[in-house]
Amino acid sequence: MSAREVAVLLSWLSCCGLAVWRYSSNSPNYRIFSTRSTIKLEYEGTLFTEWSVPEICFVLNKSSPRTELRCSSPGVHAIKPIVTGPDEEERNLFVDSSHTCFLWYYRVRHFFNNLTQVISVWVYDPENADPDELLGSAEEPSINSIVLSTQMATLGQKPTIHTILKRKTYVSNEKMKKGTWHIMVPMTRDDALKEIRGNQVTFQDCFIADFLIVLTFPLLTIPEIPGSLPISSPRGSQLMVSWDACVVASVVLVTDMETFQTNDSFRTWTRIRVPPGSLSDAERRSVADVIVSRDGVFFLTNGVLYQKSFRGFLKLGRILNLPNGGIIGISSRKWCWVKYLSKAKERRSNFAVWTENEVYLEYILLKFTRLVTTTELKNILNLSVTATLTIHSVEYTGHPLEIAVFLSYCTICTVTKKIFLVIYNEDTKQWVSQEFTLDAPIDSVFVPYFIFSALPGLILWNKHSIYYCYHNFTFTGILQTPAGHGNLSMLSNDSIIHEVFIDYYGNILIKMENNVIFHSKINTRDVVKLHLWTNNTTRAFILLSTSGYTYFLYALDNGTIQIQDYPLSLEIRSVAFTTKDKCPYMAFHNNVARVFYFLDKGETLTLWTQIIYPENTGLYVVVESYGPKILEESHDISFEAAFGHCTKTLVFQIAVGCDDKKFIAVKGFSKKECHHHDFSYVIEKSYLRHQPSKNLKVRYIGKKYGCPLRLDFTEKFQPVIQLFDDNGYVKDVGANFIVWEIHGRDDYSFNNTMAQSGCLHEAQTWKSMIELNKHLPLEEVWGPENYIHCFSYAMGKPGDLDQPYEIINSSNGNHIFWPLGHSGMYVFRVKILDPNYSFCNLTAMFAIETFGLIPSPSVYLVAAFLFVLMLLFFTILILSYFQYVKIYRQYIYKPLHNPRKHKKN
Repeated sequence: MSAREVAVLLSWLSCCGLAVWRYSSNSPNYRIFSTRSTIKLEYEGTLFTEWSVPEICFVLNKSSPRTELRCSSPGVHAIKPIVTGPDEEERNLFVDSSHTCFLWYYRVRHFFNNLTQVISVWVYDPENADPDELLGSAEEPSINSIVLSTQMATLGQKPTIHTILKRKTYVSNEKMKKGTWHIMVPMTRDDALKEIRGNQVTFQDCFIADFLIVLTFPLLTIPEIPGSLPISSPRGSQLMVSWDACVVASVVLVTDMETFQTNDSFRTWTRIRVPPGSLSDAERRSVADVIVSRDGVFFLTNGVLYQKSFRGFLKLGRILNLPNGGIIGISSRKWCWVKYLSKAKERRSNFAVWTENEVYLEYILLKFTRLVTTTELKNILNLSVTATLTIHSVEYTGHPLEIAVFLSYCTICTVTKKIFLVIYNEDTKQWVSQEFTLDAPIDSVFVPYFIFSALPGLILWNKHSIYYCYHNFTFTGILQTPAGHGNLSMLSNDSIIHEVFIDYYGNILIKMENNVIFHSKINTRDVVKLHLWTNNTTRAFILLSTSGYTYFLYALDNGTIQIQDYPLSLEIRSVAFTTKDKCPYMAFHNNVARVFYFLDKGETLTLWTQIIYPENTGLYVVVESYGPKILEESHDISFEAAFGHCTKTLVFQIAVGCDDKKFIAVKGFSKKECHHHDFSYVIEKSYLRHQPSKNLKVRYIGKKYGCPLRLDFTEKFQPVIQLFDDNGYVKDVGANFIVWEIHGRDDYSFNNTMAQSGCLHEAQTWKSMIELNKHLPLEEVWGPENYIHCFSYAMGKPGDLDQPYEIINSSNGNHIFWPLGHSGMYVFRVKILDPNYSFCNLTAMFAIETFGLIPSPSVYLVAAFLFVLMLLFFTILILSYFQYVKIYRQYIYKPLHNPRKHKKN
C-alpha cells in the first residue's frame, strides 16, 4: 500500500471499536525480522501514553503512537503500549540474528507468440529500498538496487528459477543489464510453483533470501462494463470469498456493497457487476455463496445459480441440466492437485451444486451432471424409506478424487437429527459410508473443511465451536483452550465464528466476526487465542498469498478494499512464549524433496526421516497411507542416544502408478531435428496383411511420423527403445516389445526363429493374436494385458518352432529384415509387451524407407528371353520381306496410270 492508503486504512481501523496495536517491517511478509530490521509500531486508540520496550531496544519516539523500533540483540523482547486505563496486551517479539538481509524482486513479461515468460530479477535491501519496491509496484530497480545487484554479480551471484513440482531449473543466458537479470521460462499450469534462488554469495556478511512465487498462464479479470449494476450480499453480511485452489492469487470477494476480483492477491482489483435488468434489486443484493472457476464466477442467489464470464451474465437452469431453483449450496476444491488431476484420463469435476435432495457436479465448459439423489442414497446406505434424509452439505476432501456428502437423517424430526457422511470416488464411481455420526439439534448448521493430510480428516464448525475428526475419523472431539473452554464465543465477547482458514503447513486460524483469532494445528485438540490484530468493527478476511504467507483483506465503507500482511509465525511464537509451550522435538529432518512422486512397476522410492527430541520424551514417526492397497512398504528404524538426546531414523519404500509425462522413443528418430514434409505413396495390395482387392494409397504425415530412416533393404534393423520423462532421457528399455506396420503391411519378417529364441512351445505371433481377437483393432489385439511367454512347457502346445519369433528386446539379437525384391515405406508402432515393466501403455512410432538394387535374374532366363526376342525379330523381318515382294510384283505388271482415251472429231 502507498503512504496515503496506509493512512486511510489506519484512520478507518482506529475510528471505532476496541484499541489494538500491531507492528510491521519493511520486509514483505515479515520474511526478514532481525536485528537489522526497522520495526514499525502502530497503536490504534485514544488512550496511548508511551511504549514499553526493553533497554536493549531503541525506540525513535517513545511517546508517539506510530514510531520505529530497533533491537540490537536477538532474542525475545516484550513490547507493549502503556495506556491510561486497562493494560494493553504484551507481545513477545522474536528478533532473529540471521545473516539474510536482502531479497529478490521480480517482474514478469508474457510472450504469447512462443508461450514463454521473461522474469526480470534484481536484488534489493528492504531497509534501503524505494517505496515502489516495498509495495511491489516497481517496474525497474532503484539506484540502490542497481548498485547492490551489480556488486553481487561481481562477487559471483546469479539467480536461477527452480520449479517445485517438476524440479526443473532455468538460468539467465544473458549478461546483467542495468542491474537486472532476465530468465526465460515456459508458460505452464501444472508447474506453477517456482522459487528464485541464488548462489551462496555474501555482501557485507549478508545473504539473499530465496523467494517462492506462483507463476502460471496470465490470468485475466472480467472487465467492468459501464452502466452495469453492483451484485452483493445482504446488507450487514460478513465478507464472502472464493479462490482458485491452484492459483491462490485469483480471488473473488463479495461484500454487502460490491463484488471484487483479483489475479494478484488484491494488489490490483476490478469490480464484477451485472447488466441492468438481469436481476431485480432484491436479487442483486442476495448473494448467498460464490465460486471462482475456470469457467467464470458463479453466484448463488435466492436458490438460483448464475454465471458471470467474459461472454456475459447467464442464469443457469434446466437447459444446462440444473434445477431452476431450490439450490442451497455450492462448493469447490480447497487443495491443489494439478499434477494428479491432469494425469487422469477421466474428467474431474470443478465444483458441486446441491439441493435438499440432489447433488450435481460441474465439469469444464459448463457441463453439469446429476451425481445422486437422496432416494438413491437411501438404497445405498440401507436406510428406512420412511425416514427423512436430506443433503446437509457437500465438500471436496483432501484426496483429489473424492467428494464428501453430509446427510441429515431423522425419523421424528422435531428435536434432534443425525449427520452421516458418505464419500464418492470419481474414479471408481463408488460410494463408501464412513464411521462418522454427529448428533445435533434439528435446526443446526455445520460447515465442513477437509484438511490437507494423508488420512482423511476434517473440522466442522457451527456458530460457537469447532469439531475435529482426524486420522480417518477415529480421533474426534471439540477443540478446547488450555483452560478447557470449547465455546469460542464465550472467549470473544459472544461473537460467532466467521471464517476458518487452513494452510498447507497445518495451521488452523478461527476468525470470529469481531476479528478475535484462535489458532490450532491439525491433528491436535488444543486451540489458543492470539493477540488482537484488527479492531472489532472492521470487516476482514484471512487469505493465503502466492508466497505461502497469510494476509488480511479489509473491505472499507468507501467501497474500496485494502490488504495487510499478517505475521502468523511471529504471533504464534509470541503466545507460545507466554503459555510456556515448547516444541516436543529439537529437529525433524527428511529427504522428501517433492510434493508429488510417481512410482512405476519395478521402481522403488526410499525416504528417510529423522526426529531429534529430549531423552524419554517418547516421540516417533508415523507413516500413513490412504487409497488402493497397492503399496508395499518396508521399514528400518534405528535408535541412538547421545548427549542426553535421542535420535530415531525411519526409512521406508513404496510402490505406486503411471506418470503421464513418461514416454518412449526409438533411438535415432526425432520429430524435431529434421525437415518435415508430407507426401503420398501406394502400397501394393499383395504386401498387405488383410489382402484387399485394391492397392492402398497412404498419406505420410511428417509431423506425426517424423522423418524416416533410409536403409538398404539388405540391412537388418533392431529398434533401440529409450525411456523419457519430462526431465529428459531416463534409460534404455530392456523389456520385451513388439512392432507392427500401422497400415497393415506384412512384407517384412524377423531373423530369429522361436527355437533360436529358446521357446519351449509356440510363441504368440501377430497372426495368432489377430485370429484370437478378431473384434479388436490391430493395435489392441496384442499387448501386456494378454502376453504369454513361450519358455514353459505348461503354458502352450509345442507347435512349429521354426516360425519367426516376433518379440524383440535389447539382448535377444532379433532383427527386422526386408524383402529384397522391392523397396518400400514402412510406418511402425512399437509397444512395450512386458506386463511387469510399467503401469503406462508405452508406445512410439518410427518410419523406415528401404531402397537398393533389385537382384538380376538368372542367366538361363536372360538367354531364353533374348532367344524369343531374336526369333520374334527375324519372323517379323521375313514376313515384312514377303509382303514387300508381293507389293513390288503387283506394281511391275500393272501400269501406274490408265491410258487416256482420245475424243474423235
